[in-house]
Amino acid sequence: MLSLLSRYHLMPQFLRGLVIDRAIADVEFTEEERQQAVINFRKQHRIIEDADIARWMQENNLSIEGLEELAIRPMRLEKFKESQFGRKVENYFVSQKSRLDKVVYSLIRVQDEGLAQEIYYRIEEGESSFAEMARTYSQGPEAQTNGILGPVPLNQPHPFIARMLEVSQPGQLWPPRALVEWFIIVRLEQFLPSQLDEAMRRQMIDEMFENWMREQIQALGSPQLLWAASDSGS
Repeated sequence: MLSLLSRYHLMPQFLRGLVIDRAIADVEFTEEERQQAVINFRKQHRIIEDADIARWMQENNLSIEGLEELAIRPMRLEKFKESQFGRKVENYFVSQKSRLDKVVYSLIRVQDEGLAQEIYYRIEEGESSFAEMARTYSQGPEAQTNGILGPVPLNQPHPFIARMLEVSQPGQLWPPRALVEWFIIVRLEQFLPSQLDEAMRRQMIDEMFENWMREQIQALGSPQLLWAASDSGS
């Protein structure tokens, strides 16, 4: 069995399913929640008429009890996630702000310091627009977008640029800075702070669950040892 699971690349799914089954084993639910889960499952799989149910169970080699267990499993998993990680959302969100906040910024990069200074002063004095200078002189792909990059997560740009953006006010133009082989001119256009709305809350819970899942799978150890333990009844 282990050989077949590995051959068909099913081992990760098998271990994940095992962890989930153990996690939700004691999750309680109401009769109303059970009924709604079954309704949702039938809608999702277009199982409307009794004949559809019989055909679907036959195709998937399931009894009515197996179908119901399959239907309520996602609901039980969501209840588990909420009970385990719901109270941790705010702290996790704060810890992840640097990759969740987004920025739109403009960038010009050239390899000649004198040219960089000239470009900066022309923009600063209003003689030329940032977009015009980027199209004409910038030596990176940003030249194709008038120098504008984003929205991107704040931690996506080079760390040196990210630090500049982090302390910038929208519209702030930075004088040329040396970065590796470049001299760069940066301007923050827009800062888009992340918000802990319902969609973000769901994303944070799912991320914490996936982190937990990786830890649990790692803790299971070798699949061979797990199988041996199962065979021995331990």
